[in-house]
Amino acid sequence: MKKTLALAALLVLCVACTKQTETTVNDTGSTSTTTVAAEVPQVDTAATAAATAATTEAANDAAHATGTAMETAGQAIQDNTTTRND
Repeated sequence: MKKTLALAALLVLCVACTKQTETTVNDTGSTSTTTVAAEVPQVDTAATAAATAATTEAANDAAHATGTAMETAGQAIQDNTTTRND
């Protein structure tokens, strides 16, 4: 999870630092330079934090439900299994 967040942050920084300078030369020899910069949209950090918390809680609930289902299934198998002493 931390690795994914680090990669996402790196991607945002790479896009945020994008700047391009274009230089053109006309027929008379004079040059014209134009700098183009990309704008990065603002991120709603409160909404991001809330979404992260909700996702974490949902993952924990799913893990708990899976564990409970496995325990119930295991108990049912044990209840229906007979031991033979041959």
